[in-house]
Amino acid sequence: MSDDAEVTVDRNDEKNRYEIHVGDTLAGFTEFRPDAHGRLVLPHTEIDPAFGGRGLGSALVGRALEDVAARGESVVPVCPFVVKYLKSHDVTGLDVQWRPTADDAGSASVDT
Repeated sequence: MSDDAEVTVDRNDEKNRYEIHVGDTLAGFTEFRPDAHGRLVLPHTEIDPAFGGRGLGSALVGRALEDVAARGESVVPVCPFVVKYLKSHDVTGLDVQWRPTADDAGSASVDT
């Protein structure tokens, strides 16, 4: 596969995830699931190791969050990669609902 293959990000509602493709090949995804309040919980992001080191994780998460913002949805970042991305990038119009940490909650149990 050439390095100049088109990179696309699409929302796959059947699988509850955003997918990144390089050409026709699925290179990774970030999962979402609606919670009881209608927010999208983002629990996991995965990039195929064959596509590592290309910045596809950041491209995937960035485009996914931009789409969520455009739809007027809220996100609850749980995936460590998504949390790290949001700590260093602003996504215009995105409503982020941070989960309390164990310390904030005053116990070791946090709603997952």
